[in-house]
Amino acid sequence: MVIEKANDSSRGDVPSVPWWRDFRSHMPVCQRWIYFDHAAVSPLPDVSRDAIVRWAHQAAEMGDVVWKQWAGILEQLRASAAQFLGASPREIALVRNTSHGISIVAEGFPWRAGDNVVIPADEFPANQYPWLALRERGVEVRRVPPREGRVRIEDLLAACDSRTRILSVSWVSYHLGWRHNPGDLAEIAHRVGAYFFLDAIQGLGVFPIDVRDAGIDFLAADGHKWLLGPEGAGILFVREPLWEILRPTSLGWNSVEHPFDFDRIEFRLKPSAARYEGGSANMVGFIGLRSSLQLLQSYGVEGLQNRVLDLTDYLVERLAKFGLSVASDRTTRDHASGIVAVDWPTDSLGTVHKKLLERGVVVSARSGRLRLSPHAYNDLSDVDTLVDSLAEILRSQ
Repeated sequence: MVIEKANDSSRGDVPSVPWWRDFRSHMPVCQRWIYFDHAAVSPLPDVSRDAIVRWAHQAAEMGDVVWKQWAGILEQLRASAAQFLGASPREIALVRNTSHGISIVAEGFPWRAGDNVVIPADEFPANQYPWLALRERGVEVRRVPPREGRVRIEDLLAACDSRTRILSVSWVSYHLGWRHNPGDLAEIAHRVGAYFFLDAIQGLGVFPIDVRDAGIDFLAADGHKWLLGPEGAGILFVREPLWEILRPTSLGWNSVEHPFDFDRIEFRLKPSAARYEGGSANMVGFIGLRSSLQLLQSYGVEGLQNRVLDLTDYLVERLAKFGLSVASDRTTRDHASGIVAVDWPTDSLGTVHKKLLERGVVVSARSGRLRLSPHAYNDLSDVDTLVDSLAEILRSQ
């Protein structure tokens, strides 16, 4: 498999630089680390770092003189996020993180005693605790157990009934990397008259999605994984006009139609998802995230997807040559993702993690396995160094 030349293009007789190498030039982390931990916390691109440093200088030297400029950048972020999703900017709220976005929906939904919400039992805690907290309000939480490493569509459907109000599922499993087709999940929810919530944090940024085509009602994702943004800056999608039924639970001066008319106290909420933002925004985080999204969009999400899948296919191929077992289901690219979970033959994951760091390689340990998650800027030499390091560590044990 030779993927370094795939999708390359030239103009005339002058060879062009493959786009992923240009992408790599924007990632300072490559100067020190071989980074395979984007499913945890991603490093920042240089453009996002520079935007944050620029904000810091402005904040220190000018105070709020340039506040309107910052606010304009946040609106650019809202527009970029909407473009990523195939949504309208009116449907985008800027939130602190995925947990915050899920909680806005969980706490603001018009629940009635006897209603239920359906979630996979192996979801990341962010997509469990906001729903579990509803039990004290008489809402049943149906946690569907996985079979053979992933929750099955038919099992989710069997758990839904006429009292199911929301089905909430992660686009990509955080521990094994199985990638659902969001449209299939939305169809299950809508079949019983429920709404569908997609936790998109492990896919958004490197896999294309259209919330209209997929029938998604709500979506949340923090920016600090595949979107390459800073922590504490994320997005929430609320399909128009669902914000009319979703009660804001944290209101502030910025929730109303006239946020800067401070002497006018009139309770008229913004006719958009921005009503959920409440008060002052995390300016620096959102400014950094905006630059990250613009960088990713410049390469095109289809190319990012193909690059990530090619790299992980190559990674799986190389791991197999050393006899390391991949727990992630890689039988079809339709369900593969940027996450590759590897069974390690000993119980020394902490030691393996430490030894990899000593070799300049960053990975995670999740659910008793090594979790490897490259981004599109990684290259074959990164994969080779990672696998060779694992092989060396295995031989030494």
